[in-house]
Amino acid sequence: MRHSMKPRRKLFFLIPIVLLFIISAIVMWLWNAILPEVLGVTTLTYWQAMGLLVLSKILFGGFPSCGRKGRSYLGKKREFLQRIKAMSPEERERFKELWKQKYRHRHSCGH
Repeated sequence: MRHSMKPRRKLFFLIPIVLLFIISAIVMWLWNAILPEVLGVTTLTYWQAMGLLVLSKILFGGFPSCGRKGRSYLGKKREFLQRIKAMSPEERERFKELWKQKYRHRHSCGH
């Protein structure tokens, strides 16, 4: 009998779920250990902590770039570094000078 998923694929789906449950427990523990005493808020249940974690991910973290057009930050960074490495020393020096001219105003502190 043939399995529909390889063991690695099963782990690919299982690890994020396990991490969600573990991180939810950590959020609950930290919330209940710190915030009721400091801010006077009520304690959280496990499921409330998981909901808070998911809500914060939606509001502040966004979603992975799967299916989106464009590349992720790491992909862009990797491509940028490869392009820099492929430059000749003269091209690299010219690039540095152009970069300095373009972004000089950011480091001037308004002077």
